[in-house]
Amino acid sequence: MQSEVMFAGFGGQGILLSAKMLAHAAMETGHEVVWIPSYGPEMRGGTAYCMVIMSDRPIGSPIVKNPQHLVAMNRPSLEKFAPVVKPGGVVLINSTLIPVRAGRDDVDELAIPVNDLALAAGSVRSANVVALAAFVARSGVVPIEALREAVEMEFARKANLIPLNLDAFNRGVKAAEAG
Repeated sequence: MQSEVMFAGFGGQGILLSAKMLAHAAMETGHEVVWIPSYGPEMRGGTAYCMVIMSDRPIGSPIVKNPQHLVAMNRPSLEKFAPVVKPGGVVLINSTLIPVRAGRDDVDELAIPVNDLALAAGSVRSANVVALAAFVARSGVVPIEALREAVEMEFARKANLIPLNLDAFNRGVKAAEAG
């Protein structure tokens, strides 16, 4: 079975890193994976999005017009990509920055104050980890423990950041379970 996840937001919100950690967790659990980043020339503050495709068999094409899932970290991303998400998918909304909803009743919408939870964990820079953990906890696209290991491995060279990011991770999981 194939799953496509679109991560979208402003440059500097850790969009590409979130997608990379999900791709890593998917590879570690035996999936075929495609990771395709896209960002504007301005990078920080500009638009950034990334597609992760995971499958239990070879992936025929990296081009996806209608992803199964969306993690929207800002309003322009929600407005642009929510309409094309396949029915039945998960749409995670960073409600700290997005005061509106997707306006769809055929998707599993999860609105979480991602930035607020990241600040509570110690740094708004961990918002991408909060969102990623909440999304995986809700969607189940990879085992949550595989994702936790991928987060730890990503920050292994900066070991002082592991406790902060694991706290953010746990806050995301709890928010998904409560939502």
